Amino acid sequence: MKKTLLLALFLVGMVPVSAMASDTLVKFKGGIGVIPVSSGAGLNADGTSPNVNRNVVRGVNPPGQIWMIADLRATVKVDGRITVDGRGLLLAGGNGIGTNAGQRVFATLICEAAAPFTLHNSDVAGVPLEPNGDFRIDDELSDTPLADCASPVLLIRNPAGAWFAAGILDRDSDDD
Repeated sequence: MKKTLLLALFLVGMVPVSAMASDTLVKFKGGIGVIPVSSGAGLNADGTSPNVNRNVVRGVNPPGQIWMIADLRATVKVDGRITVDGRGLLLAGGNGIGTNAGQRVFATLICEAAAPFTLHNSDVAGVPLEPNGDFRIDDELSDTPLADCASPVLLIRNPAGAWFAAGILDRDSDDD
């Protein structure tokens, strides 16, 4: 009788653990810094600056300068809760190279692969970057994502709207 009761209590106790594991919508492990120009066509015929293709991701523009990120970890729950730990988000070019340029950042999750895109944002006022580029976002996304996010992209953006870094989708999140 005691063994049966203990087994029943154990199984009842495991239900919340398995329910908690299934409330994750998507995870990101690692990050990619922005290179604002994706391609160029050389000088224009009149000798002026070249035509370039900006590195626009799902309708979101890049900043004017290259940024790098050392590491990024993010989890988005089906209820829209998001946590992001970023490390070393710093300018990778220009006169401010190696600094945080006094920036604040927020997170945007986009689930659609084709337009129209819905931008699910953390607080757009953002959180300040530490001098070494570290930051932490613990917030709830606007326009809570659907239970299915077929083509997830996570962008780290500044309050002006430019994206500085992107998360790398964690396709094997069972190892965390």
